[in-house]
Amino acid sequence: MTVLVEHFTSDSRIEEKKMKDERDDELLWDGGLVVPKSKEADGFDAPDINFLGHSFRDYENGASERQKGVEEFYRMQHIHQTYDFVKEMRKEYGKLNKMDMSIWECCELLNNVVDDSDPDLDEPQIQHLLQTAEAIRRDYPNEDWLHLTALIHDLGKVLLLPEFGGLPQWAVVGDTFPVGCAFDSANIHHKYFKENPDNSNPKYNTKNGVYSEGCGLDNVLMSWGHDDYMYLVAKENGTTLPHAGLFIIRYHSFYPLHKAGTYTHLMSEEDKEDLKWLHVFNKYDLYSKSKVQVDVEQVKPYYISLINKYFPAKLKW
Repeated sequence: MTVLVEHFTSDSRIEEKKMKDERDDELLWDGGLVVPKSKEADGFDAPDINFLGHSFRDYENGASERQKGVEEFYRMQHIHQTYDFVKEMRKEYGKLNKMDMSIWECCELLNNVVDDSDPDLDEPQIQHLLQTAEAIRRDYPNEDWLHLTALIHDLGKVLLLPEFGGLPQWAVVGDTFPVGCAFDSANIHHKYFKENPDNSNPKYNTKNGVYSEGCGLDNVLMSWGHDDYMYLVAKENGTTLPHAGLFIIRYHSFYPLHKAGTYTHLMSEEDKEDLKWLHVFNKYDLYSKSKVQVDVEQVKPYYISLINKYFPAKLKW
């Protein structure tokens, strides 16, 4: 199966993707990452299976211990991610008083993190960040903000580390979803929401819950995790990334929206425009996961230049 990245046009913000490399067999980036290229058309050629030999985002294959662990992760996440819990986490981590460090220093910290919720990856997170960023860089060379967004989109996973409170995996990673309204059936392992206290609370268990139709996702509380934390870090530290970049950071794990098309009744018109960029990003985030590692030192100067362009030297975390 070949999945090509769609070309979207929105307010002339997205330039037509121009491919200069005419090689048919493979693409080789500066960092040494090899990704297959479609022979039928230019663009990212998504593989059918991950390096473990399963379909991507396969949550139903219970044959492996890893798959069983992923299901147990979602059981815990769905029980404990409540409206009140999210408000408490946002209040605590919104103080940004855990550490002062640069973006690249945070990238290096991620060498100590492995995401237990991901059925497609068991590599340190720094490699996933660079694989995603380098793949996007190849196909969208003029969108440097998108390259940087890819590099930093998962930095919030440092919440797993002791320096940041050592939160449990279910409070850091995994698919995200709105709290304060009904849990849509499109959520992975939806059955476990029945034990969530909000599921039986009439204030929170209706379609709109505490929100109003078209209120905009900026006004919606999402389940707490690395997405929302990195969004807060970037926003409060005065990043100059475009709004679409912040949208990608906050909602890249919101699969019920960008894969299943649910919760759209809460979106604003701006959200709908930004979602087009998230659809572009998501294919690279998912399908670029590989055992072929990027040469970190070789690509580091380029990403340091982007960090200096869009962020202050030191950030509060």
